[in-house]
Amino acid sequence: MKISKKDALNWFRFFASLPEEEPLGCRQQEIALAVFAQIETAVDARRAELLRAVPGLKAVVPGHPEGIPWTEDVPACTLFVGPENRFPAGCRSCLLGNGLSAVRKTNRCNAACPFCYDYGLLDCIPPIGEGMWEIGGTRYREEDLPLLFSLQSRPTGIAYVYLEPFTEIEKYYGIIRRFHLAGVHQHMYTNGIGATEEQLKALGDAGLDELRFNLGATNASDPVLRAMETAKKYIPQVGIETPMTREFIRVFREKKARILSAGIDFMNCAELHLNGNNLPNYLGENMYFCRLGYLSPIVSRDLTLSLLREAAEEKWPIVVHDCSNHTKFARDLNLRAKEGGWFGQSSYGSEFERIPYEAFLPVLEDPDFSFAEEEPLPPGFRPGDIVL
Repeated sequence: MKISKKDALNWFRFFASLPEEEPLGCRQQEIALAVFAQIETAVDARRAELLRAVPGLKAVVPGHPEGIPWTEDVPACTLFVGPENRFPAGCRSCLLGNGLSAVRKTNRCNAACPFCYDYGLLDCIPPIGEGMWEIGGTRYREEDLPLLFSLQSRPTGIAYVYLEPFTEIEKYYGIIRRFHLAGVHQHMYTNGIGATEEQLKALGDAGLDELRFNLGATNASDPVLRAMETAKKYIPQVGIETPMTREFIRVFREKKARILSAGIDFMNCAELHLNGNNLPNYLGENMYFCRLGYLSPIVSRDLTLSLLREAAEEKWPIVVHDCSNHTKFARDLNLRAKEGGWFGQSSYGSEFERIPYEAFLPVLEDPDFSFAEEEPLPPGFRPGDIVL
């Protein structure tokens, strides 16, 4: 059903007005899915055109972690421009190794970013436990790692995630050292607030392979940029990983020369995806569903694609990585395959129990957004028909 934009808007206004506890009937669900398909198809068509305009675009595909020239028929896990040797090894592990293995310790943060998945809940994040680490959903003490390494296959890489490790960074040195001695690649995310040279050197000495700064958390503040430069003295790979928002792009353009001269290796342009916590901060943006999974402002990846082209044309010295919803989709397919899942198995999906239909009204009301192809509604779905 290639529903028209006018019919889509009328139906979504109705869906948005329904009480939260009232589910859609089967035919109403069919209408909703047709609308999401129309929006995503239009978004994909425009992005394919933008990608064709990026010179030297490369695709990471199975068997070619270094990247190959991108064409539309390549089964790309992700896309990037720039020197292959600067593409983050943590991303290769995530996409082609045995997945993104998260290690969690810290339940606190020293910032409150509007794009954070835990926005508004940062004081309510349950603790992992004193002296404990969450690995693979199970609690361990540091001294348990030798047993874990002896009984299970070692991951190609791990990532220290949630929330801000530098609020208690001294606790990380020992476990980083153990994973390093086991030959496991390790990367860490930070907003960089308060990071000192002593701490960054200690991370490098312990064996941290890669440090990623979320510059969007501080509007690329000068102290964090200095910390990023310092980190490169001690840690092999240092880069940026930030959700692409209008606010971040503005500050990036203001400080572009400073950032590109910092000696970093990469910039992971994360497509912003939303859940029930951070969605209210972006209502009013044109939204789309990627394969009925992540919900994102359309502008987020559009900003990434403009940076890819700019980086390629200006020959930036760093890798610029299109860490899109499609990349996350591929990440989960790879992880399930490595775990022995059945063909097609993936945990990629929506983060909403109830679809927020009201979030899609702006894109359906936007006169500059068009569907690629439209058809009249079939019998049973037209105005005046009973649609259950």
